[in-house]
Amino acid sequence: MSALTDLLEFQKETEALAAIAGRLEWDQETMMPPGAAEQRGEEQAAIQGILHARRTDPRIADWLSAADGTEMSAPQAAMLRHIRRDYDKTQKVPAKLAAEIARVTSVAQGTWAAARAADDFQAFLPSLERVVALRQEEGQALADGGDPYDALLDNYEAEMTAARLDAMFGEMRPRLTALRERVLEKPEPKGLTGTFRDDKQMELARALAATFGYDFNRGRLDRSVHPFSSGGGSDARITTRTSPDDPFNCLYSTIHEVGHACYEQGIDPEYLFTPLGQGVSMGVHESQSRIYENQIGRSRAFTGWLFDQMTAAFGDIGVADAEGFYHAVNRVQKAFIRTESDELQYNLHIMLRFDLERAMVSGDLKPADLEAAWNDRFKADFGYDVPRASLGCLQDVHWSVGLFGYFPTYSLGNVYAGCLNAAMRKAVPDLDAHLAKGDTAPATTWLHDNVQRHGGLYRPAEVIEKACGTAPTAAPLLDYIEAKFTELYDL
Repeated sequence: MSALTDLLEFQKETEALAAIAGRLEWDQETMMPPGAAEQRGEEQAAIQGILHARRTDPRIADWLSAADGTEMSAPQAAMLRHIRRDYDKTQKVPAKLAAEIARVTSVAQGTWAAARAADDFQAFLPSLERVVALRQEEGQALADGGDPYDALLDNYEAEMTAARLDAMFGEMRPRLTALRERVLEKPEPKGLTGTFRDDKQMELARALAATFGYDFNRGRLDRSVHPFSSGGGSDARITTRTSPDDPFNCLYSTIHEVGHACYEQGIDPEYLFTPLGQGVSMGVHESQSRIYENQIGRSRAFTGWLFDQMTAAFGDIGVADAEGFYHAVNRVQKAFIRTESDELQYNLHIMLRFDLERAMVSGDLKPADLEAAWNDRFKADFGYDVPRASLGCLQDVHWSVGLFGYFPTYSLGNVYAGCLNAAMRKAVPDLDAHLAKGDTAPATTWLHDNVQRHGGLYRPAEVIEKACGTAPTAAPLLDYIEAKFTELYDL
């Protein structure tokens, strides 16, 4: 066999083992008994040790060298680009450190969930300190003298830097805050009222997932403390959560995670168990979840259809008509939870987390001071006090599992989604007529053809540029938000 064939066969086994590790993580957040946390930590450490050994196997360097200059297809060339990048990065991280990160973050996740339920930041602090220290060590190893935060960010968005994000956020923040101030001066639209049964929410969530094209034959919907998507190919799973007085939490979390899962289900099946068989970056991944949730799911056309589904499921929901429902879905209000935030304020939540996690990685912010720093920054950005930790620095799972560098990809995904929405609307001018009937196929088909099927074939920004015809910028997103909320609030 050729070096290229040997390398890709070896990589296939590595990808399969990584999928098994991902399944362990899914089980931990959905079905694992709480007393198994320590054991699961050891299991994760063991499998991460195996993966690290495979990803640093010296034969990879030999295969890559031998494959250079040989004739290959564009997908094969892209596979080698990913393998070389992963090999170079993994070589820099000691195997013992990789295993320890897996062990500590697996246990820390359960500690965070218990601390969040008890509103007790101090109970989580020792775990957070250990996770931060490990990620600092990893970032320094990966950075090789550069910025450790950039090195961690690169795990989720290749070739992105904190400086570029700073510039993008600097462009976004003034327009968003100015619009937010104008909107909050207006009367708040009426929200939903009543009690919404959990079983009815889950029934409607499953129906919505199917409406957006989620294939339940290759996936499943469960509940977890924090909604997430896991897996890919023929096993792409999602979770959601319910609240008896807030069905939007469940329904829009479901649509969001369906966007992630449909990306994974939509990748060319020829790429399964190769480096191309998954979303190319978290920014592109978030572009799919955010455009499903917001530009499609919160549009006037789609919420008109959803209003009928809601009243059929729950009866009187406290708003009289589809227009009132559209305003309720998109109302801007003073609140604390990122995942429940409206489109206008969402990116401000991300900017807060971006600055705080950068400061923790650099050492400028000690984990012990995180709660106070969060509360001070939230008061400065949003104008009111955080009453308890579960509404503040304990609300997200990300830091407990060590996802430093992940948060800014949410806003990057919003930027990408803004670009994609503008291009999609131009390509499908009658889209709203379909959405008004609950038909998302023209939108999801366009996204599949232009983004999802490619998997990791192209670089992140290249995917968006090929789909839209221009390089991604924040302007389409900002224009969309300003137009939507100016009209909604009659500014």
